[in-house]
Amino acid sequence: MNKNRSAKQADRVATGVLYGIAAFFVLLLASITIYILYKGVLAASPDLLSFSGDGVGVQLFNTIYLVFLSLLITVPIGMFTGIYMAEYAGKGSLIAVIRTCIETLSSLPSIIVGLFGFLVFIQMTHSKWNLLAGALSLAILNIPLIARTTEDAMRSIPRSYYDGSIALGSTRWQTVVHVLLKASIPQIMTGVILAAGRGFGEAAVLIYTSGMSSDINFNNWNPTSITSPLNPFRPADTLSVHIWAIKTEGIAANSQQIADLSAAMLIILVFAFSLGSRALGRHLQKNAGEI
Repeated sequence: MNKNRSAKQADRVATGVLYGIAAFFVLLLASITIYILYKGVLAASPDLLSFSGDGVGVQLFNTIYLVFLSLLITVPIGMFTGIYMAEYAGKGSLIAVIRTCIETLSSLPSIIVGLFGFLVFIQMTHSKWNLLAGALSLAILNIPLIARTTEDAMRSIPRSYYDGSIALGSTRWQTVVHVLLKASIPQIMTGVILAAGRGFGEAAVLIYTSGMSSDINFNNWNPTSITSPLNPFRPADTLSVHIWAIKTEGIAANSQQIADLSAAMLIILVFAFSLGSRALGRHLQKNAGEI
């Protein structure tokens, strides 16, 4: 009886400690978020929200466009890598090497990836800083994340899904695409959200690849023009790079207000993207369940 009572007390204490730690980090995150949003609201003004002059509208557009380009590259490659690792790779020394490479890539410092992107995508191609180089460099950081998320998600699906589909006459590829992949969508969307969040907040990689300035004309939507917002070969500074430049150079008189507003807009972007991705994942999962 004493042993049972001691075990229950220890369990209650451990549970209380874990709840306390979780509450501390939730409060810490909430405090930081509220503080950044509060400072951003105080700094907001029509001039700073504009797409010209001291406004951050251009940087906001650049951030969304860059993350979009990066996800176009990252998600297909990462998902196909994860599918291969989960369903086709099997076991062996080659697969062990591939896994080691993926884990190594996922732990690389972003500054190293930035320097690599500058060497390969800028210097070796004799290009200037551009959005595509930034998107490719971000893809190097995020492909391992999507690959591991996809692999783990597909491995977590009960084997009965696979066996049932094969028993009904589906091929292996049909089973992977139409059964396992659809059932894995919510977990894969989590990886996409994390990859996008890293893209929104990344600065070190983009300083070396996409550049620290923008010269675009929102009346020119010809993607081949260097001043077009849609041209992926133009230089572009994102919100995170803009914050770094504003805080280090401090040329503008209202640099603190610009940095506060940019930080708040980044928080809102990540939050909105997370909600949108979750809603899309639920919608896709619902549609998959109806098929």
